[in-house]
Amino acid sequence: MDRQLTLMAVHAHPDDECLSTGGVLARYTDEGIRTVLVTCTNGEQGDGPGGVKPGEPGHDDAAVAERRLAELRESVDLLGIDHLELLGYRDSGMDGWETNQHPEAFANVPVEAAAARLAELIERYRPQVVVTYDETGGSGYNHPDHVQTHRVAVAAVEATGIPDKLYYTAIPRAAIKRMFELMAESGVDFGDFQPSDDFGTPDELVTTVVEVTPWVERKFKALQAHESQGDNIFLLSMPEETQQEAFSHESFTRVRSRVDAPDHEDDLFAGLRP
Repeated sequence: MDRQLTLMAVHAHPDDECLSTGGVLARYTDEGIRTVLVTCTNGEQGDGPGGVKPGEPGHDDAAVAERRLAELRESVDLLGIDHLELLGYRDSGMDGWETNQHPEAFANVPVEAAAARLAELIERYRPQVVVTYDETGGSGYNHPDHVQTHRVAVAAVEATGIPDKLYYTAIPRAAIKRMFELMAESGVDFGDFQPSDDFGTPDELVTTVVEVTPWVERKFKALQAHESQGDNIFLLSMPEETQQEAFSHESFTRVRSRVDAPDHEDDLFAGLRP
């Protein structure tokens, strides 16, 4: 039975939807494809008003979550996403933080319990395409919530058997190298930081590169909507030329497909369109 073409992106925190999938979410919405964003946590361990960091005096987890969810809804409106689903789990914080040990932190939730909730959403929306992170949480990021999101999304996809294609977000190493070259040419000072050779996704693992140039402005505005986390989003401070190049394509690794599609695609829905 035919069903509406649907993309479901499963992310860990408010603001994660922008960097790796903001362009495809906006593009496919404009093409008439239904878009669904699932955000697993409320982002409690983000910055508070005035840049107050988690663990510092004055950091209010509940207030931070409320603000970040409001920013998320603004981002969703800017990108034109059709449906936002919140799982509402507690942000675990960065790897090694004391908050990792909180019994209600998302990273400590049994995978099967969270996967069952996501499976219900997959049953409801019946997406042909699901996008999430790889087993490292996204190109070696290793944030506990990103790793947990990967586990939960893969388990839900396997349990339902509904999606035809499963993708992991990717940051090609060649693109990272080019971005840092452009920034250096623009006079950006990285201090002592230099990306390692194994930073990002090996180029040979990237199967899908989607052009989103016409949607760069909307993607950038959606990223700006997460104002409270601006200090943590280094792309906002990059030179305009570098931003344009960094935002104009989004890359993915196809890890599962039940349809015939080329080895290298420029469309997440390759093989699925009428």
